[in-house]
Amino acid sequence: MQREKNNIFAGVDLWLVSMYILLVFIGWLNIYAASTSELHYEVFDFNARYGKQIIWIALAVPVVMVILFIETRFYERFSSLFYLAAILSLIGLFIFGKNINGARSWYDIANFTIQPTEFAKAFTSLAVAKLLSDKAFTFKPFKNHIKAFFIILLPAFLITLQPDPGSAIVYLAFLFVFYREGLSVFYFILGILGVILFLLTLKFGTYNSIPIMILVTAGFYVLFMIYTAMYKPLFLKRNWMNTTIILVITCSYILSINPLFENVFQQRHRDRFNIVLGHSTDIQKTGYNTDQSIKTIASGGFIGKGFLEGDRTQGKFVPEQDTDYIFSTVGEEWGFLGSTIVIILFIVFMLRIIQVSERQKTTFSRVYGYSIAAIFFFHFMVNIGMVIGILPTIGIPLPFFSYGGSSLWGFTLLLFIFIRLDANRSYEW
Repeated sequence: MQREKNNIFAGVDLWLVSMYILLVFIGWLNIYAASTSELHYEVFDFNARYGKQIIWIALAVPVVMVILFIETRFYERFSSLFYLAAILSLIGLFIFGKNINGARSWYDIANFTIQPTEFAKAFTSLAVAKLLSDKAFTFKPFKNHIKAFFIILLPAFLITLQPDPGSAIVYLAFLFVFYREGLSVFYFILGILGVILFLLTLKFGTYNSIPIMILVTAGFYVLFMIYTAMYKPLFLKRNWMNTTIILVITCSYILSINPLFENVFQQRHRDRFNIVLGHSTDIQKTGYNTDQSIKTIASGGFIGKGFLEGDRTQGKFVPEQDTDYIFSTVGEEWGFLGSTIVIILFIVFMLRIIQVSERQKTTFSRVYGYSIAAIFFFHFMVNIGMVIGILPTIGIPLPFFSYGGSSLWGFTLLLFIFIRLDANRSYEW
């Protein structure tokens, strides 16, 4: 049975499309509120950011049409070429990229800036789906672990070198996908341990807190050995050398954290971590944005001040409020009630993606669905976390809310490729 060729909307999940339209619309309202002023309310001023966002939204429509028009086999068949194109576009930034705010992350084309990082997430998702959907692929052979991690670490590495470590961290979201497809929970434990050790080392210092580091590492090591001895004694007997190597690697990792932090992270990134860790309280400089964001959200109270009535938003108290800190506009003008509704809408949206992923008939479609769900969740969690001050500011957008054509198009591409894959589900044998 073939999909109706004269109707590109046949089989399209209307719930996902409706939530996409609603999120984009609410996002634009907040961009308008954050970038307009008391003296200038003209909606179709295309020199203003809210006007430019209208252009990006309008141009997203033909992008959606093209995505829905293309047959699903095209995305699977050429996923490797898409991934290669993404890698080449990231490499090309080091030669042709435009430096903005200390990062060479944009191409400047006819007075428009394009950030390939936003599109690389979709193409990496396709590559991951292609690899994991191979009938011969399982996570049992260790070489397959290397293949899977190489696909996500290569773009993350190139993005880190721009330097844009915030966007690179997003690729950790693929761990959830790997876990869904059979990767051992050991990697999650290892990842949690890595984050704990990273933060503890930054908090207390490498050499001043060696006893603490050794205690934490040894604690995890002992727990691992006890678990192995109780439930997998043969593994312990045959792999005691491997477990010892893990301990050595962990200690080496601890010693490398400070050099990595000092030489890879830019000063602005280090300052943001230092504020969250309590090493700095300079809210007039590095912590100014977050401090003003928290005050702006708090000023909204329970029901908010009303659309275009946020005096702190209109007064431009929060720098770059229409991009990374867009959620502070929601907090002030819509209050706790409106913020809760927006959060619930995002959660329902992501749960719907997972639900649709589980009904797929092909592994490729399911893996891709989980990939985009993980990416959306990571952006949602980290962006709101940094806006309310519980996470360092690492500069990643809130999907469909933050101003920017690359961001909007990137998330649109992510979502509608999946919607197209799902639309073909009813037409597959």
